[in-house]
Amino acid sequence: MTALLSVTEKDKDVFNSLATHPLQSYEWGEFRQATGIRVIRKMLAESGKPTQSIQLTIHPIPHTSWTIGYLPKGTKPTAPLIEALKTIGRDNNCIFIQLEPNVAYDTAMEEELLTMGLSHAAHPLFTQYTFQLDLTKSEDELLKNMHSKTRYNIKVAQKHNVEIKEEDSEEAFRNYWHLTEETTKRQGFYAHTKKYHELMWQTLSKDNPKGLQAHLFIGKYLPEGEKEKISLVAWILFTFQDKLYYPYGSSSQLYRNVMASNLMMWEAIRFGKEKKLKIFDMWGSLGENPDTNDPWYGFHRLKMGYNPTLIKFIGSYDLVLNPFLYNGYKFADKLRWLLLKFR
Repeated sequence: MTALLSVTEKDKDVFNSLATHPLQSYEWGEFRQATGIRVIRKMLAESGKPTQSIQLTIHPIPHTSWTIGYLPKGTKPTAPLIEALKTIGRDNNCIFIQLEPNVAYDTAMEEELLTMGLSHAAHPLFTQYTFQLDLTKSEDELLKNMHSKTRYNIKVAQKHNVEIKEEDSEEAFRNYWHLTEETTKRQGFYAHTKKYHELMWQTLSKDNPKGLQAHLFIGKYLPEGEKEKISLVAWILFTFQDKLYYPYGSSSQLYRNVMASNLMMWEAIRFGKEKKLKIFDMWGSLGENPDTNDPWYGFHRLKMGYNPTLIKFIGSYDLVLNPFLYNGYKFADKLRWLLLKFR
């Protein structure tokens, strides 16, 4: 018999042991609650033993009593999980719940999910692809497997004495945010607010070897004739279970010839190996045939140079609880994105 269990802080380690991604970690839920978002945590149990963790966020639809549920990077959907989500959704007035499972693509599984009552998401949020690198290989093997241009760029950065260091300070965060603003403005894509990033950093940067932890790295360079080093690249890395993740990165337009970002990626890999992690998930890819005009293509190309494995996920699905309102929501959402496109 399957039971739906509530989760408290004393269950944190068990909850994390069932999670398969940082966005399903107990600590990420703490951060999202701190931003004012409602977070629901549950565990499914068989014969009293927890078997699946569930962490979803509830998002109000403005000027209505209705909401949308979001379950990012969860475990493989099962019939008990779907039934639990239906209960949670009805209790929270959800029109639908969007699921983006942290599960590799499989044709048979896709068909199975559709027969379970899920439909392909009207508006996917997470990329369906990522790059992953095997950190159990030796440094020599990893270097050998890289694109020759990537190896060369790493040496260029080292020759220019670019310094990559993990820093836990207010100044380091200021540098990170300055470069984040510069990057998003230059690339023309959306980023969360400074308050969001600052709260995320404050919540997740605490020493937490058993859970999700954030690590801030800054890459600095001393230009010829100058007295002070300047920050050229800043990344936040996540460590969770046996994996390293690269969710946030930014860089300066200055001194691009010193190849600071290439050295940053290499030092991130070395950091993951030092922590004895097994996989480096680079948090996104444009897929098999990327559009070179895509604003994310530069990030894709940088990652590709390290010869990671391209991973395709099962994709995004909606669990529709109110079909009539769901169809109205889809129309309004398409109209909103169309208006934003032509602003």
